[in-house]
Amino acid sequence: MQPQSENDVHLIHVADEEVKVEFFIDDALSFVIFWSLGFVVFLQFFSRYVLNDSAAWTEEIARYLLMCLTFVGASIVTRRGTHIGVEVFGHMLPDNGKRVLSFFIDCVTVSFIALLCYFSILITQRMQIQRMTVIDVSMSVVYGGVALGCFLMLWRAVQRFFANAKRGWRPDPNAVTMIMD
Repeated sequence: MQPQSENDVHLIHVADEEVKVEFFIDDALSFVIFWSLGFVVFLQFFSRYVLNDSAAWTEEIARYLLMCLTFVGASIVTRRGTHIGVEVFGHMLPDNGKRVLSFFIDCVTVSFIALLCYFSILITQRMQIQRMTVIDVSMSVVYGGVALGCFLMLWRAVQRFFANAKRGWRPDPNAVTMIMD
């Protein structure tokens, strides 16, 4: 996987060797959301089973963090190109057909994610008047996290589109492929 920009690569010197470390904002954001979710779920477990007095807000916040983590994590999957897909047609087509199919798939993917971004903004705007059940915060905060994940996905899908266009929609020689026997 190539870094997306010059700022994404950091060299660390370990035992007189340089180790390349790639930094991606969606990885960092997912890491923070994941461990926040882990902390909230642990707090829920601890308060319920150790203190015998469950913190009411933990279940709702854990649900919302999981929603945000799903969409932000989807941007990582989009960046890596590891979403599941049906590849049987690609294996049966000649090389030119594979290129046309890859172009079509990229166009549909970018279009679908752009539509998802549009709907995420609509729902975020409409949920401004709705309040969370336990905490007096607007639900648009939660859906704003979902919208952020959708826009990160769109950013990564457009990056993949241009990377594939640069290669002429030929297979990526650096891509990791799994062949099942």
